[in-house]
Amino acid sequence: MKCDKCENQAAYTRKYSGQKLCSQCFSNSIVRKTAKTISKYNMIKHDELVAVAVSGGKDSLALLKIINEMALTHNFRIKAITIDEGIPGYRDEALEIVEKFCEELNVEHKVYAYKDLFELTLDEALDLRENKKTSSCSICGTLRRRAIDFAAKDIGANVIATGHNLDDTLQTFVINMLSGDTTKIGWMDPDTSANSLRKIKPFCEIYESEIVFYAFTNDIPFQSEPCPHMGEGIRTEIREFLNSLENQHSGIKNNLYQSILKVSQIVKKSNNKEKMICKKCGNGCTGDVCAVCNMVLKLKANQT
Repeated sequence: MKCDKCENQAAYTRKYSGQKLCSQCFSNSIVRKTAKTISKYNMIKHDELVAVAVSGGKDSLALLKIINEMALTHNFRIKAITIDEGIPGYRDEALEIVEKFCEELNVEHKVYAYKDLFELTLDEALDLRENKKTSSCSICGTLRRRAIDFAAKDIGANVIATGHNLDDTLQTFVINMLSGDTTKIGWMDPDTSANSLRKIKPFCEIYESEIVFYAFTNDIPFQSEPCPHMGEGIRTEIREFLNSLENQHSGIKNNLYQSILKVSQIVKKSNNKEKMICKKCGNGCTGDVCAVCNMVLKLKANQT
């Protein structure tokens, strides 16, 4: 079976399009699609500094490789940032992989720890939570977003780039729908050009399975140790459900993604909540105190 682009042996078939590609042509297609997404949503502008959030997983390391290659031929700069939640064993492996990969790419890298930022590691925060129904992913996600914001401001970045792929977007949409948190659906638009500190997702139109193949075919080392808390949330079940649908109906993920973009625009326009400034940290929020400060305050209150 030959590649549709050249005479080499095909190594990957896109079921939703029927396209057959060799490893090189497949890799080129991922790079082109990433560049096209960045251009389409004006994600990176001239002479900007991009903070690439690198966790040590396949998505973020693949993004770092691609965006670093783009920075070499375009007028923008990058630095890598990693958030250390303080999970023993799990984060240690990732930090080692990221540090080595950044050295190979000659990319400046800086680590920010929950302990330094919030005076709590994730495990300490979980011990202090009032209700076990509050999942570790919920707590970690809230703290991580603030840590990434802090890291980006600390290095003077204009843009934060994360490795979230199309599958991540679909899963987040379903989670928001199931939890009744429809306001967040209005924040899922990939065009963040109006924000002062922009958060971009250059992989938002690429399947997770394609990122996996890109990482393997480009010999990108990524973390093998799974997060010890990943089984607590509903995301894994939703991932498996959507994968099952895609296996039976090729292209259904792409269809759902397009629907999400349309719904997000509608919700965004109808959301009239005025943005306020958090009294504790000065970050934007919808109330007097933001979700991060509110969470940290409650956790620390339980500490005493």
